[in-house]
Amino acid sequence: MKNCVFKANVDTVKWFKAAGIRAVKTMAQTAVAVIGTAAVVSSVDWKLVVSSAVVAGVVSLLTSVAGIPEVKEE
Repeated sequence: MKNCVFKANVDTVKWFKAAGIRAVKTMAQTAVAVIGTAAVVSSVDWKLVVSSAVVAGVVSLLTSVAGIPEVKEE
């Protein structure tokens, strides 16, 4: 688990910033994908869009625990 947040030589603040940016990007990509499945914007199920995006963001953060390439060990 390279660059894992639980390692003492990894800057936690940098890790949270990088993980947060990744999570927001993942959430946006998921929202666009779910919205894109609707034939018309008026038929978009916004609850599904939001819940899917939130789940994707949580999964992204949990995946980032194993390590983020942007955060180097010191």
